[in-house]
Amino acid sequence: MARKKELAPMNNVVYDTLLWTASILVDLFFREVHPRGSWKIPRTGPLLFVAAPHANQFVDPLILFRTVKIEAGRRISVLIAEKSMRRRFIGTMAQLMGSLPVGRALDMTKPGSGRIYLPDPNKDSLLVKGVGSSFDKEAQIGGLLVLPTVNGNTASAEIAEIIGPEELRLKKPFRGKEFLKQLTGREVVDQPAVRDFEGSKYKTAPKVDQTEVYDAVFTKINRGGCIGIFPEGGSHDRPELLPLKAGVAIMALGALAANPDCGLKIVPVGMNYFHAHKFRSRAVIEFGNLIEVPTELIELYKQGERREAVKQLLDTIYNSLKTVTVTSPDYDTLMLIQAVRRLYKPVGSRKLTLTEVVELNRRLVKGYSHYKDDSRLVELKKSVLSYNKKLRLLGVRDHQVEYAKFSTAKVVFTLIYRLLKLAVMALVTLPGLVLFGPVFIATKIISIKKSREALAASTVKLQGRDVMATWKLLVALALAPILYAFYTILIAIWTYRNRVGGRVPEWVPLWIVVAAGMIAFPSITFMALRFGEIGMDIFKSLRPLVLSLNPTSVNSLVRLRQDRSRLSSQVTELINTLGPEMFPDFDATRIIANPFKEGATSPLITTFNSGPKIRRQSSDMAEPLTPDTPQTPSTPGMQSNLPRNESFGNLGSIGLFATRPPSRSRSRSRSSSVGGFANSGGFPMQGFSTIDSKESADEVSKRIRGAMAERGKSRVKVEESGWDMGGSSGGSGPGTPGEEESKKGV
Repeated sequence: MARKKELAPMNNVVYDTLLWTASILVDLFFREVHPRGSWKIPRTGPLLFVAAPHANQFVDPLILFRTVKIEAGRRISVLIAEKSMRRRFIGTMAQLMGSLPVGRALDMTKPGSGRIYLPDPNKDSLLVKGVGSSFDKEAQIGGLLVLPTVNGNTASAEIAEIIGPEELRLKKPFRGKEFLKQLTGREVVDQPAVRDFEGSKYKTAPKVDQTEVYDAVFTKINRGGCIGIFPEGGSHDRPELLPLKAGVAIMALGALAANPDCGLKIVPVGMNYFHAHKFRSRAVIEFGNLIEVPTELIELYKQGERREAVKQLLDTIYNSLKTVTVTSPDYDTLMLIQAVRRLYKPVGSRKLTLTEVVELNRRLVKGYSHYKDDSRLVELKKSVLSYNKKLRLLGVRDHQVEYAKFSTAKVVFTLIYRLLKLAVMALVTLPGLVLFGPVFIATKIISIKKSREALAASTVKLQGRDVMATWKLLVALALAPILYAFYTILIAIWTYRNRVGGRVPEWVPLWIVVAAGMIAFPSITFMALRFGEIGMDIFKSLRPLVLSLNPTSVNSLVRLRQDRSRLSSQVTELINTLGPEMFPDFDATRIIANPFKEGATSPLITTFNSGPKIRRQSSDMAEPLTPDTPQTPSTPGMQSNLPRNESFGNLGSIGLFATRPPSRSRSRSRSSSVGGFANSGGFPMQGFSTIDSKESADEVSKRIRGAMAERGKSRVKVEESGWDMGGSSGGSGPGTPGEEESKKGV
């Protein structure tokens, strides 16, 4: 019997080559992409990577591929929409990288004839009737009945039975007031029927047979491969997770039911972006705790209770994804959380890393969802929103409010310094900007056009921003080489005719000119991008400096700084009050330390007092500690500065931010986890103090907190005495926007 042809064969060399090429563009597009928790990825055995939210159409898989390849050395076959596989360039690349095409019913919708309505939603909400419809010809059992989009939402229901051309039954009823109004004309079911109600337009989608896809997935799993899936079903730009499709659970349960010894594990992956569609934005890719499918669910699946088994596994996956993503009910709530996170600054706090920002946002969302009806939180929300409105009216950012405490001399000096720096940056950037200008313009126009097309064809998108980054990269990838080749040909022709006006010696062969052009033009463009990025940061910092010198607006800026100081105190106090109520281990696992809280333990003393611990696994923690994870003292001599524009940096070399045991990347010995500082190679180091008991440590900790409290009080007095523009400037230099950017925490 002939061996069955593999649906999506993967060539490792082609995979790595294409991934390397695409990764160059990803590194240029994103300012930072940091992996977190990547030590949890097994190096062997079948894995099912479940990633969400799917906020960046074709960019999400590339980032997932790159991160997993670098961190774990594994290659992934991702499930991709069959509609995307029909695109010439995307489809070819996806096929060469071993992607599996999946047909989606919502990609195959067609307008239905006539209109539909619910004749009696009270007694039978599953019965749907049509006027001028042809259900027997246009619909099919197992297919979908799709309603028009309302407020960015679209409802669909599976067809259970087709009774006739103008009558059918659904498997489950439509839910939601807006959809009830579409099918009945009523706001509430109990209202009397609306006379002359014409019904709603609709679309039908066929039933899709995924047998071939499931077989391909099971084959790869049984061979110990990795499968990647975005279970929301398609990319979107919503701030919350969409309901997960059942396919991911069916794949896991089906594979384990057929081969219980295959060892399949599910890896939840959080794709956390800061302005995913914007050039030079940031991202954190977080890997959650492995999910091992319980034996009971596999047995339930085998016994025919598939719906229940799938439901339970989907709930488990969904809850795991929530622990590695930042989701909120709407965009306004997400913006509120971002503002609160910037205002939450206990005295003595430090700058947060990108991964800590994501974790803090996640905890704040969880706390807000729990206490959103609390009167204290309601009042605080109003104050924060009012503060944000003032920022928008003045055209400044939160971190720039601090300019209000600068002296006039410092503001003038800083403004002149940055104008000169901006002029230098402009001169360096201008050649690359002119040369690469056509690509910039084309990417902008085409990405906006494709965004509108995607929004019109989608049932879940809000603005269609999830496709913008993809099309910017695709257009740049296609046009940039053509543009560079065009410039190189022009230089070659110019050299051939008159040696560039006699500037090129006769002994220089033409092929050297061509080679130099193909190297020089991309280099000029890259330099322009890097310097242009810094220049834009400088340009954005000029407005608040000008406002600080303007007599009509300086008072507004000073008052805004006072409002910020008051709000920061209120936010910090409320979080420190409600935090322990919601999280029992609030003080032990907090991201931003609060040195004034009685009973707080210095991280340094904790490190010396107790050896490595295994902390309770919790979604509320920034990162669980394993027995192999050394706790690094936060001493000045041990700190390391992260490069601002680092991409895919290995933070594991910095003990404070380590996301996996050092033994994976260094020595295989576990000796490093037995005492000593990070990277001490296992040699125990003696402390410089004579602390030998918990009582001594507590006494030292108490003294440290007392000294910090006194220092904080003296700081507050100094700040209050130098509140206006003529006060002490505080600070030794003008700084740069890059330094101010770090104050924002992102």
